[in-house]
Amino acid sequence: MGTFFLRRIGSGLLTLLLLSVIAFVGAEILPGNPARAILGNDASEEAVAVLTTQLGLDRPAPLRYVEWVGNALTGDLGTSYAQRMPVTMMLGSAGGRSASLGIVTLFMIVPLSIGAGLWSARRIGGVFDHIVTYGGMALMVVPSFVVAIVLILVLGVVFPVFPITAMPPPGSTFATQLYYLLLPAIVLSTTLFGYLARVIRANALDVYQSDYVRTATLKGITPSQVTLRHVLKNAMAPSMIVIATQVGYLLGGLVIVEKIFNYPGLGVMMLRAAEYNDMPVLEAGVLLIGLVYIVVTLLADFLQRLMDPRLGKAVA
Repeated sequence: MGTFFLRRIGSGLLTLLLLSVIAFVGAEILPGNPARAILGNDASEEAVAVLTTQLGLDRPAPLRYVEWVGNALTGDLGTSYAQRMPVTMMLGSAGGRSASLGIVTLFMIVPLSIGAGLWSARRIGGVFDHIVTYGGMALMVVPSFVVAIVLILVLGVVFPVFPITAMPPPGSTFATQLYYLLLPAIVLSTTLFGYLARVIRANALDVYQSDYVRTATLKGITPSQVTLRHVLKNAMAPSMIVIATQVGYLLGGLVIVEKIFNYPGLGVMMLRAAEYNDMPVLEAGVLLIGLVYIVVTLLADFLQRLMDPRLGKAVA
């Protein structure tokens, strides 16, 4: 298993390197001049040329890429072109807000999906099973911005249960901050629930139909004990990677949800960076999302093999 994780870490680092190339090239080919975007259309060509030189954009792109990667390895992600602030400071602030929203969403959706998937598999063919199967399929195809608009109208305007912004007032308590994040977390959860619940249901069905579960049932073990002792662990092991991959979708969905709920997180920061051709911020944001995704999938691999030791033996 140690060799497997060393290979996984190596492939993760290689993926991160390739992602850095993609992020740099993508930022380079964005239309427009960052200096022009910062100074505005009314600025003179001389002023634009001076700022271009100050930002170092007149140097060859390969040289700037090598310098950027070298500085990133030391923790220096550069300075924002538009904000003139260290990118690490901006990432820490915006990333912390997005992490809070993402954690609230995961704590909401993962237990709910596990419970719904297990109960649906246990009552296959029943009303609840049909709700999870077909309702989950319907939620998968509804765009998150449509869900956000509907929930804002229903739960924020018609029945004002939640605030329509995710940013709490300054100095708010932890409970107030959590309350402001609930509605956007519900929006993100609706698109994830359908897929996760159906995957867990399918894995749980395979476990329920296995020989050792039939043997446990014949021994007189109650259905609840069978579910907790046998089905939950064995159904969750193959589901860990699926949950981890959904973190990537969650990070992508933050852009839309944060914009709708006026939440200054990582998604909004990267959107503004793209608007102003703020390449250091955009490149660092892409790298951060890639790093989070790699770490989460590596953690899911570890948990999967911890829950099912046969995978580790198969690798060895």
